[in-house]
Amino acid sequence: MGSFHVGMVGIGYAGLPLAVELAKAGNDVVGFDIDRARVETVNDGRSPVDTVTDDEIRSLHGRLSASTDPAVLAASSVIVVCAPTPVIGDEPDLKPLTSAVETVAGQLRPGQLVIVESTTHPGTTDGLLQPILEKTGLRAGVDFHLAYSPERIDPGNARYGIGNTPRVVGGLTAACAERAADFYRQVTQVHVTRGMREAEAAKILENTYRQINIALVNEFSQLCHGMGIDVWDTIAAAATKPYGFQTFWPGAGVGGHCIPADPLYLIHHAGTLGIAFNMAETAHRVNEGMPLWVADRIAKDIEQRGISVSEATVLLLGVTYKANTDDIRHTPAVPIARSLVERGARVLCHDPFVNGLTWPDGRIEGVPDLATALAEADVSVLLQRHEQFDLELIARAPRLFDTTGSVRTDHSVLL
Repeated sequence: MGSFHVGMVGIGYAGLPLAVELAKAGNDVVGFDIDRARVETVNDGRSPVDTVTDDEIRSLHGRLSASTDPAVLAASSVIVVCAPTPVIGDEPDLKPLTSAVETVAGQLRPGQLVIVESTTHPGTTDGLLQPILEKTGLRAGVDFHLAYSPERIDPGNARYGIGNTPRVVGGLTAACAERAADFYRQVTQVHVTRGMREAEAAKILENTYRQINIALVNEFSQLCHGMGIDVWDTIAAAATKPYGFQTFWPGAGVGGHCIPADPLYLIHHAGTLGIAFNMAETAHRVNEGMPLWVADRIAKDIEQRGISVSEATVLLLGVTYKANTDDIRHTPAVPIARSLVERGARVLCHDPFVNGLTWPDGRIEGVPDLATALAEADVSVLLQRHEQFDLELIARAPRLFDTTGSVRTDHSVLL
């Protein structure tokens, strides 16, 4: 069982699940967060994220708590930083991460282990964050330990969690790496890299790999549509090969924090070094353009049936970025909805996880009665195949545009 006193900086999608697993392993864990509502939710025994249940929070009463007071970090033997690393436009924004590390520096004590989990470009931990921590006069690798271990959370995937997903760990020194590895071995297997930069690069490589392969099948689906080929049947045929092929499926676009954002950190950093990362840049453009291609297909389908888009009602089914999660970060549903609204369509949505969808200059309303909404829509668009969706009911829609390859009827259109 654990014997660490853990300070978790950030208790969102990445920080809270790890905090829960560490508390289950016998550690005392306190989550520090600047979001007062999130802190109060956890302390009330409720979970602010769908990857942790209320029962899990309640079962850890006395071992897991949360606070908005950074002073709680001073008593921690291990401080884990799970600050967000957003992308504004196409530019990485490291301000939340540096701000979090400045907060840690204000509470840093000799002997502590500081681990950064936030996704970022190689060289951030030792090049940007280490100097912030060392402004205290304490030296990394001498007075305190410093390591990097990227989070690996897959929202909506019940098959893989923290316990059966190996951890990648890189330390400033061999001693830093070993201490961090011992910490994570409480909850999962650990792979130790040569250094922190290799660990930072590994996370971005993982998501760039997915970005590129998703872009390949997304662009391939456009080619198949132009040639009258069933892309779903084609990929299924290719997937029968027992070697040299891994199956990826097309969709309305990519979303979430990782795939559309993480490669941009490496693209941007490579640019500062005068190095091109061409495949990642091309994949980003392909996937960013996919929602607008889907919107065009929807509009053309409406017009081909003799209906003006400006007089049509479009129902979007599943507006989160991924099935079986309430996460709407970078969801492709937003550019699809915005494009159709700009053409004058009345756009509604139905999603068991969220009620409505908002973006800076617009909003579409959620409809609770799916059967009625399906009957009244000129076209229903299946964007995510949530397990809660009744596909037999959805299949009875008068007109269905399916971006998931789930429903085949004589009145449905596949991506």
